[in-house]
Amino acid sequence: MEDRIRSNGKYNFRKNRPLYLMILPFMILFFTFTILPVLMATFTSFTHYDVLQPPRFVGLENFRRLFLEDNLFILSIQNTFIMALLIGTIGFILSFFMAWLINELPTKLRAVLTIVFYAPSMATVAFTTFFLFFFAGDPFGYLNSNLLSRGLIDEPILWLQDPDYMIPIVVGTQLLMALGIGFLSFVAGLQTVDKTQYEAGYVDGITNRWQELWFITLPNMKPQLMFASIMTITGTLSLDPSALMGFPSAQYRTHTIVNHLTDFGSVRMEMGYASAIALILLGMMLGINKLFQMFLRRVGT
Repeated sequence: MEDRIRSNGKYNFRKNRPLYLMILPFMILFFTFTILPVLMATFTSFTHYDVLQPPRFVGLENFRRLFLEDNLFILSIQNTFIMALLIGTIGFILSFFMAWLINELPTKLRAVLTIVFYAPSMATVAFTTFFLFFFAGDPFGYLNSNLLSRGLIDEPILWLQDPDYMIPIVVGTQLLMALGIGFLSFVAGLQTVDKTQYEAGYVDGITNRWQELWFITLPNMKPQLMFASIMTITGTLSLDPSALMGFPSAQYRTHTIVNHLTDFGSVRMEMGYASAIALILLGMMLGINKLFQMFLRRVGT
């Protein structure tokens, strides 16, 4: 039996050799720029490494410091989860809802609106510059200038330095740029749903558009939902608002895990400690993605 399986495996390999050769460049790049860095970060996380000297093995010391001594890391986890929950949840639902609405429009108008809604996610630098001017803390900032001229405030507000406004501003600005690649996947996925299923659904007892959405549209779009969820989780957990809020932000109010990673990896050059942070961030992404997959399996059931 084993000889037969082995011979069949060799035959299939020879038969599909051109296909393996076609995917070989991708596999080499994927291993070099994805798998290998993760393996290196895993090894480095158990060492003390300052780039200037060879790595020195310290076991779980970096992880112990992170969770037992580094209060700023705990704060960064809290800030990241608060902003990721708001941006990710609202952004994911908003992306799908907008794609669902656009799908009902004529083809040419749908194409134009898709570009309009997707454009902010491609022009992040331009939009960040605009928001810096809009929320400027001096009397000439757009928001302060308008509020002062209308008599709604007596003195300029430091929007980007006041802890009471910082997280709402980050969440709001990110949501304006939230319709990214996940939005495009929703627009494309809605075009692939077989229209005859809607007719069959109404024959079987579906009475409104919400039932149609839950029992027909969403089950047919599970691949797009899965892809968008991965992109959303990755994007929100790797949020870096320093371009808008500065680094470090006032009172570390918007200090995220990525900011903490940047601090130790690029500023302090404590690469072992930074690798431990990166490994924890990767684990969080994988864990939350797994939970989201479990939820998506229940859609339409």
